[in-house]
Amino acid sequence: MKKIIAAVTALMAAQAACAADGKLVDTAYGEFGSASKVRMVRLGATQDWKPSWSWFESNGTHLTGYWDASIGAWELRQYKNIPGNKSHIVDIGFTPVFRFENVNKLGLYAEIGIGAHLLSHHYDNNDDGLSTAFQFGDHIGIGYVFNKNWEIALKMQHFSNGSIKKPNSGVDYGVIKLAYRF
Repeated sequence: MKKIIAAVTALMAAQAACAADGKLVDTAYGEFGSASKVRMVRLGATQDWKPSWSWFESNGTHLTGYWDASIGAWELRQYKNIPGNKSHIVDIGFTPVFRFENVNKLGLYAEIGIGAHLLSHHYDNNDDGLSTAFQFGDHIGIGYVFNKNWEIALKMQHFSNGSIKKPNSGVDYGVIKLAYRF
């Protein structure tokens, strides 16, 4: 638990240090993900990159991004490969995300990110294993911003330790995201 508290503190300090416009949080979101014999819920906050961090502006679109800090809970439903045996994992993450979007931040967008995650314990579920608490979390997604405040997205999320240590079978989630921009 001390490691999780230290990680959250470090993530928030890093995000505060990167504040471009004085706001600590631009968007808050909730996510639900599902994979084989595991489910995940996650809450997070994002902060847009500085306006000068924008590339390939053309026809009202550009490439930009945001910092993402999150905390999630995983429910393993076949822990240690025993049907019906459950376990829970807490996941703390920090991810820089590139987003291709309209300059006005409305409408369709696509994004990709890879970041660092710290799990409360090793993943051993449904013949899959992650032997380290540290994991890389990468995702690719598409979404739609309905107005200046609400957005919805679908993402594919992959967790892996990058073969730092075996076993490392990886975990893949299908994720739905609902976000509110302040």
